[in-house]
Amino acid sequence: MLIVGELINSSRKSIQPALESRDEQFIRQLARRQVHAGASYVDVNAGTFVDAEPEILSWLVEVVQGETGAPCSIDSSNPRAIEAALAVHRGRAMVNSVTLEDSRYEGIVPLVVRYGCKIVGLCMDGSGIPATAAERVRAARTLVERLTADGVPSGDIYLDPLVQPLATGTGNGVVVLETIGLVTREMGLQCICGLSNVSYGLPARKLINRAFLVLAMGAGLGAAIVDPLDRQLMALIRASEALLDRDPSCRAFLAAFRRGELEP
Repeated sequence: MLIVGELINSSRKSIQPALESRDEQFIRQLARRQVHAGASYVDVNAGTFVDAEPEILSWLVEVVQGETGAPCSIDSSNPRAIEAALAVHRGRAMVNSVTLEDSRYEGIVPLVVRYGCKIVGLCMDGSGIPATAAERVRAARTLVERLTADGVPSGDIYLDPLVQPLATGTGNGVVVLETIGLVTREMGLQCICGLSNVSYGLPARKLINRAFLVLAMGAGLGAAIVDPLDRQLMALIRASEALLDRDPSCRAFLAAFRRGELEP
């Protein structure tokens, strides 16, 4: 399971002041804790700083990688900010995200090709989020065809099935699970999602997130943008990987147990 640590995001109340003051120690500590907890990528997002986003995003990349050496998920829809971040990034970044919308696609995909990044593609076109799994997969097929024609290897594409809150529609989780199943079985591609969106507006959010993660992994989810500091969620990932035969001889599960990572 590829884990993207979600916590360095300017929309979070604790993060915005740290970015405003360029609190390097705070960002370093948060990046280190996420990687230590199991994140393979560290998400960096400065989207609330519209004018300063390129400068802050590139600063974040340098601070996070200077502390951890881990690759970053560059979370932005602004091509200028993405380019600034990629210019200082070491190794292969992930860019989150691209859609079929021409202006966004044409601004971001050439950067992805130039820098050899992994890319998150949203299962939607310019008309908004499709209501059904079949419609989302149809949009995903068109997006993947266009990306591969423009030089992005299919193995570097992660499709986002578009998690929406249960609070706005109790069928929203089922549509995502169906989309993941179709993408992984019929297209043979990887899915990634921002897991915590599903619980927005509900109490006991961590409970919803954890249950949804297990269901999504059963449907075929191979990557997730999550809070890796949620020990129970990370333990469920280890257990689910073993149950789904993604962990040969349960080696990762046993290693996590020996490190004390599976305790509540």
